[in-house]
Amino acid sequence: MREAAEILIIRHGETDWNAVRRLQGHSDIALNETGLEQARLLGKALSEENLDVIISSDLLRALRTAEAVAKWHNLPVLVDSSFRERSYGAFEGLDRDGIRRHFPCSYPAWLAVDPDHVLPAGQRPAETIRSLYERATRAIRGLGAQYPGKKVALVTHYGIVKSAYRAAKNISLEERIKITVKNASVNRFLVCWDKIELLEWESQLA
Repeated sequence: MREAAEILIIRHGETDWNAVRRLQGHSDIALNETGLEQARLLGKALSEENLDVIISSDLLRALRTAEAVAKWHNLPVLVDSSFRERSYGAFEGLDRDGIRRHFPCSYPAWLAVDPDHVLPAGQRPAETIRSLYERATRAIRGLGAQYPGKKVALVTHYGIVKSAYRAAKNISLEERIKITVKNASVNRFLVCWDKIELLEWESQLA
């Protein structure tokens, strides 16, 4: 019988855009001073974990956070773009007021969290909530298949963490949920075959 993988799904440290609640998406925003300190403290807090694998989104804010964890382990950081944040298209770089001003037609659907609403394209096409969820859960289940019986640290983004939570709790995309995912927080899951199980929610170590 296949063993489950234990996956620590970690949100990256803080950026300047996080601090003012601007949507980042695929925009490659670096950690700010607070985020760098969060990453340092996170690495120290996880120094006694028996990690087998460290994986990161390819975006700089996640990669630098993962490197701070890897510093305490004799492991490389494996980079996988499947764990990027949702692409928000033209909404990237905007806060809630900016979205309302510049995109009044899309604002109500975005606020209502319509899982199939397509946001206006920007430098990149936007992803729907459903397409993000499918990408995220497929990639997380892939880690379970690839690393059975192993402990994996995955440094990623809010949307990926929220998708894992939905899958573990079997919450429909049509059901609106509001959860807090703090920067540099650790969420523990077991993944085996197609099953994603939540072990521990939001232990903020940094």
